[in-house]
Amino acid sequence: MYKNLLTVMKAKGITAIQISNLLECRQATISDKLNGIVACGFYFDEAAKIRKVFFPEYDYDYLFSRVEFAA
Repeated sequence: MYKNLLTVMKAKGITAIQISNLLECRQATISDKLNGIVACGFYFDEAAKIRKVFFPEYDYDYLFSRVEFAA
């Protein structure tokens, strides 16, 4: 789960739909990645694009640190 990214998205009003449009993939794919459903998470090129377009003021390590949770 990308807790920091989700927090910043909420604060800036950025939606999973906007990110899915940017990355040209399904909204469900983005939702799964954001919530830690899929193990791979975001690839570096995806993270770079998200940060550049929506969150340039934030550090990669902050935005894309992952929190694992027990199921």
